[in-house]
Amino acid sequence: MTPQATAMVLAALAADSLALGAHWIYDTDEIDRRIGRVDGLRPPLPDSYHRTKAQGAFTHYGDQTLVLLESLARTGRFDLADFAAAWQALFTGYNGYIDKATATTLENMHRQIPPDQCGSHSSDLGGAARIAPLLFFYPDDRQGLLAAVRQQTAMTHNHPATLAGAEFIAKTTWAVLHGTGPREAMENALEEGVADIDLDIRIRGGLDSGGKDTRKVIKKFGQMCGIAAALPGAIHLILTYTNDLKSALIENVMAGGDSAARGLVVGMILGAHLGAAAIPEEWLMGMAQYPYIKGLLSSPGDFQ
Repeated sequence: MTPQATAMVLAALAADSLALGAHWIYDTDEIDRRIGRVDGLRPPLPDSYHRTKAQGAFTHYGDQTLVLLESLARTGRFDLADFAAAWQALFTGYNGYIDKATATTLENMHRQIPPDQCGSHSSDLGGAARIAPLLFFYPDDRQGLLAAVRQQTAMTHNHPATLAGAEFIAKTTWAVLHGTGPREAMENALEEGVADIDLDIRIRGGLDSGGKDTRKVIKKFGQMCGIAAALPGAIHLILTYTNDLKSALIENVMAGGDSAARGLVVGMILGAHLGAAAIPEEWLMGMAQYPYIKGLLSSPGDFQ
């Protein structure tokens, strides 16, 4: 795999771990007051949704991204049945937060609904944001990638907007990995078509927001989990900090709300664009599972 593809996965996971300490705090003044500038990995606050996690861990989004990476390393390709079984096992006795999309999907699995039909109707970005491992394993098969992206997203977030957003993110990142700049890649993906008219309009709004005040822009788009709000916020960050991954991910957290899902997307695309040198070494070394993840990325066929 190319160094850019490795950086793409590592930057996405580092973004999630960076967001852990302040994730789902919507009041940016509270982040300023209780945590300060989040320029390094932080433990969750005692009253956080992630209070059972330690510094250097992932949110439930990052954990699912890692499970996807493990499944791909184990099978060498996307296997929905294998991913579904591993994903379900992750949440058996899980020590972290379980959101509504996850709870609904688990309930459907327990009712023996097959993986290709068990997804919730959630329109959250989270289901689309965990796809970096798929891009790592499908570097030369765009059609295979898009099919796998749709399947893995629908397994938990079977909503037209989330599926359309997942394809947009995949097409963008694919192009960036192949040398296209982030703005041009997003414009081309938009031109190719977004299968949700409202999301199409909101993506265009994100493309028009580059360079503006990040906190104000993300508050205007919405700090919440829904893809119609979160994806334009991620696009804003990518365009505003195109050559500065560190600042992009810090400002993402400082803008509040669902910074973990936004961060996975921003890290994925800017990691693919800028490479490993753009990721602060202390963030990588601070991730609890960094050596394990490096092993999966360097020798995926050796995973047992």
